Amino acid sequence: MRFGVTIAPCQQQIHRRCCCQRTKMQPGKNKTTLVPADNQARWTVDSSLNRIVLVTGSGQIEPVALDIWDAEFGAITNVAGYRVVRPSEDLPLIEFSRFPLELSLTARGSMVSGLNVALTGKSGKSTIDIPNPAPAQVLSDGCWTLIECETIDELEQVLSAKGIAIPGKINIGQLIWLRGNSDLPVPFEDRTDALEASVEGLPRIDDLGLRPGTQLYPYQESGVAFLASVARESIGCVLADEMGLGKTLQVIALLSIETTAGRSPSLIVCPATLLENWRREIVAFAPQLKTLLHSGPNRPGRPSAFSSFDVVVTSYETAVRDEPLLSSAEWNVVALDEAQNIKNPDAQRTLAVKALPRRVSLAVTGTPVENRLTDLWSISDFALPRLLGSRRDFESSYDDTHEDAAKLAPVVAPILLRRRVAEVATDLPPRIDVPQAVAMTRGMAKLYEDIRQQIADSHGKSATLVALGKLRQFCSHPILLDISWDDPAAGMPKYQRLVEILDEIFSRGQKALVFSGFTGMADILMKDIPERFPSCFAGFIDGRVRVEERQPLVDRFTAHRGYGFLALNPRAAGVGLNITAANHVIHYNPEWNPALEDQASARAHRRRQTLPVTIHHLYFVDTVEEVVIDRLNLKRQIAGGAVVGHNGASDAADIARALQISPFANGDMLE
Repeated sequence: MRFGVTIAPCQQQIHRRCCCQRTKMQPGKNKTTLVPADNQARWTVDSSLNRIVLVTGSGQIEPVALDIWDAEFGAITNVAGYRVVRPSEDLPLIEFSRFPLELSLTARGSMVSGLNVALTGKSGKSTIDIPNPAPAQVLSDGCWTLIECETIDELEQVLSAKGIAIPGKINIGQLIWLRGNSDLPVPFEDRTDALEASVEGLPRIDDLGLRPGTQLYPYQESGVAFLASVARESIGCVLADEMGLGKTLQVIALLSIETTAGRSPSLIVCPATLLENWRREIVAFAPQLKTLLHSGPNRPGRPSAFSSFDVVVTSYETAVRDEPLLSSAEWNVVALDEAQNIKNPDAQRTLAVKALPRRVSLAVTGTPVENRLTDLWSISDFALPRLLGSRRDFESSYDDTHEDAAKLAPVVAPILLRRRVAEVATDLPPRIDVPQAVAMTRGMAKLYEDIRQQIADSHGKSATLVALGKLRQFCSHPILLDISWDDPAAGMPKYQRLVEILDEIFSRGQKALVFSGFTGMADILMKDIPERFPSCFAGFIDGRVRVEERQPLVDRFTAHRGYGFLALNPRAAGVGLNITAANHVIHYNPEWNPALEDQASARAHRRRQTLPVTIHHLYFVDTVEEVVIDRLNLKRQIAGGAVVGHNGASDAADIARALQISPFANGDMLE
């Protein structure tokens, strides 16, 4: 009971939330007392304050906001010692809200115009910004509403721990924190366009320092603008354009801008296989940049040696070995090419590159997540450290599901620039994907079943990918398991299909890339295919071919007049190489890992390709390879939600299914 009036539960809640507003009242002012009949006051609107006030015989007073609410909904007739009626009787054109203002924290702006945050509320049909300090009442659009001061105090306390004031400016890191924080006392509304980057603020293309005649596609210009915006704020981002869209050129353009502005040196860390490619690309597009390959036995041993260069390029392996040396230099931009190499947060290379002092952090990868969403956390932790929270908190909030991937996508959007080939590279020739499901012969199925049963009996539920590797090797070719086989094509349907595909390709005078993760498969191809097609070019790239020998081999393949093929390991040759001389890609055996295949396919389907590209996917049905195909499809669904990439690891469910599936499941179809 209060003032002799029963208060409803919703009203009690308002009284508790707004009790701090009573502190403005002096003791005794809120007690029910006898008021002289002539001590009357009326409600009116002070247009200068835009608030409801009381007009008395001696002037105007501003009552406590909760007293206005009580007079309207609590049936009290005494406010501040004056007799009053319900406010709506004096102000019939004003609508009085029984419920407090619906507060929100709203972010607006872009990376170009600046990001800011304000406290907003819905009053009537309007959304208004709440000033600081916040008033206890709001009158807007003909509606009067109470404001919960305790909620605002709680919000300000949470935000101040992150250096955020309301209203005020925020940076991209704070925006990401707000997006991912579900514990704010009020809802968060993101009305930013954080990925907006205007090319108007950039130097003219001719002034970027790129070689005369270099042309950037419109999406590359906007990409450079985005990178330049990030660099201006001295923060970091992830350049996650799909493979083949020229991420390297965009990074070189950024480094040229930074060097022209007097900010250097910058460091590029990449796989060892791409060192020479980076050197060539910098020479091709920005020859004025003084570049050092920090590799090999003659690399400098003093950090001062780096200061005379604009760009230093090194490998992940060297970055680990020379981490004390590299950490002694002050880097402007540190760019990680193929940044999925730091997907494992505990790996030495991850810890080494994250320790490098830098002004701007740039992660460059077409596959920012490899299997697990934690991979994206690790890459983002380099770009903007800790902005997705701690690893433990992140993994407790996001599971490796399509739903959580979709939930994560908008959280990382401000720091992740992702353009897809189908969306921006409309001038690329078409890509045609052709699944090639092949059934085993009965004889092969019997051999496969024997191996499968042996693995199941020996390992049971503890079977690992290593054990399943035998089944995958058999599906590649029984020869890999030392099973005698005179003619590789005889009685081996998948290899027969490969020969048929190559025959059709070669008959057109075209070239093909054949990907297999098994070294023995390259040996079979290099021996058998030239015997069947004596005039073809034949070459291979895997771990046995030295890094410095790989690009020259690609050059010879490109220059060859006539048909040919390269047998490639997707891990050794699936990134960095441009092999547009081939317009056919054959994945001879599927990998556990979708981005590994996608990166391999992008060796041919990329800029400078002039012919339609056909991607052939060969696999045996009702075998471990079909399990791999199903797993690839699942991972690609996750990729659609959060830009997921490759790792290659499988889980226990895949292993269990691979040990159960048998080519005899459809035995009546076997020959």
